[in-house]
Amino acid sequence: MPRTTPAIARVAPEVSAAYESVIGLEVHVQLKTATKIFCGCSTRFGDRPNANTCPVCLGLPGSLPVLNKRALEVALRASLALNLRLQQNSRFARKNYFYPDLPKGYQISMYELPLATHGWLEIEHDGAAKKIGITRLHLEEDAAKNLHEGFLDSDRNSYIDYNRCGMPLAEIVSEPDLRLPGEAHAYLTTLKRVLEYADVSDCNMEEGSLRCDANVSVRRRGEERFGIKTEVKNLNSFRYLQRALEYEIERHIAVIESGGSISQETRLWNVAEGRSESMRSKEFAHDYRYFPDPDLLPVHVSTSWLAEIQRDMPELPTARRRRFEQEHGLSDYDAGVLTASRTLGDYFEAVLRAGGPAKASASWIQTELLRRLNDSGLSVEASPVPPAALAGLLAQVEAGSITGASGKKVFAAMFESGKSAEEIIAAQGLSQIQDTAEIERMCREVVEKNPESVAKYRAGNQGVFKSFVGLVMKASRGRANPQIVNETLKRLLG
Repeated sequence: MPRTTPAIARVAPEVSAAYESVIGLEVHVQLKTATKIFCGCSTRFGDRPNANTCPVCLGLPGSLPVLNKRALEVALRASLALNLRLQQNSRFARKNYFYPDLPKGYQISMYELPLATHGWLEIEHDGAAKKIGITRLHLEEDAAKNLHEGFLDSDRNSYIDYNRCGMPLAEIVSEPDLRLPGEAHAYLTTLKRVLEYADVSDCNMEEGSLRCDANVSVRRRGEERFGIKTEVKNLNSFRYLQRALEYEIERHIAVIESGGSISQETRLWNVAEGRSESMRSKEFAHDYRYFPDPDLLPVHVSTSWLAEIQRDMPELPTARRRRFEQEHGLSDYDAGVLTASRTLGDYFEAVLRAGGPAKASASWIQTELLRRLNDSGLSVEASPVPPAALAGLLAQVEAGSITGASGKKVFAAMFESGKSAEEIIAAQGLSQIQDTAEIERMCREVVEKNPESVAKYRAGNQGVFKSFVGLVMKASRGRANPQIVNETLKRLLG
């Protein structure tokens, strides 16, 4: 069982300011494949425990692994997306350790010859761009899943689900270039976005498709040598990553300031307690007794195959963001929101292809669509308003058939019912009033009922004019043509 760590003393801001934190992340990404990395078992999530197993992933005697070509292809896509240098030859090794979730007694992973090295990822934090180095990307198999709670006898027994054993993983190791928990958060967020765009993984943290371990140390500002680091595991959300790093940095400083020393160890993040707990002393490479796997051939990627993968690479988020700014005149902020996920960017472009105006489409997606999706817990893919339907609504607003205010009511009804804008406008009688005589009648009524406001306006209080417009729009239930309303009121009040 983990050893509980006593509550740490709070560090004064001026003391904390004398130190600099050094952070590196190890991210495990489950690759988007139909079968496991060395066998034909399904990678489907949520199946009955231990249903997706075979002699290979269970490590039974006599079984032999065969590398899944699709897993290698997806890992190559990730390497290209992260600006990594692909190695001409790579090789699998056996990482030896004994734990119940590892039926063979070793994990097949790449060690001294990884798939790709020396890449980088650009992040934005506090308005500044920064390049974070990536040391390596290598392939490996996942271990099984240990279940320590949720059963009647969980106080005495643990269970193991071997469905996850043998899942294809890419481990992406950053350089220790991160200096703040916020930078680490930005790095993981950006990495997730890039991998989703490159169709490498679904990056679903709740299902374990994206997992992160953090290495953290502190040193006095101005020092070049790194301090003793600890590794923090069990970081299954972006929020927990940032909280765990903030806690560990403060713990390191408190220990050093009290005259103690940091132990190089692996720690677990206790979500319920909001603190880290010691798990075990940190292992080193020699502890695992790595040696080349004799059952797997070295990996060689041909130039022609790599060129084929490069040709099929999709547009990545940074390039798409810049294109949205240049081609559609969007602001940096709007382009950033619309490229936050590949599906949202695809939705926006589908609206444009259906005839939606760029700036209006961007605005309605960010305000009306995203707000309602968030409130209802739906994804962009599950939106009840398809891109073509939103384009149709915007066409009605642009043509003056309905006002912007009525358009928002129509969108709400479209989201709830799945009906088209035309159906809802007809059913609710929301088409815009263009009749100048009808609008003049409503304007005269408003002016006659508000003599005090008329006097203020004619005395020079121009701000009162908006209240007249509001009253007319209210009387027309938002249907009066705003331009005709403005012109008529100015004539009557003048």
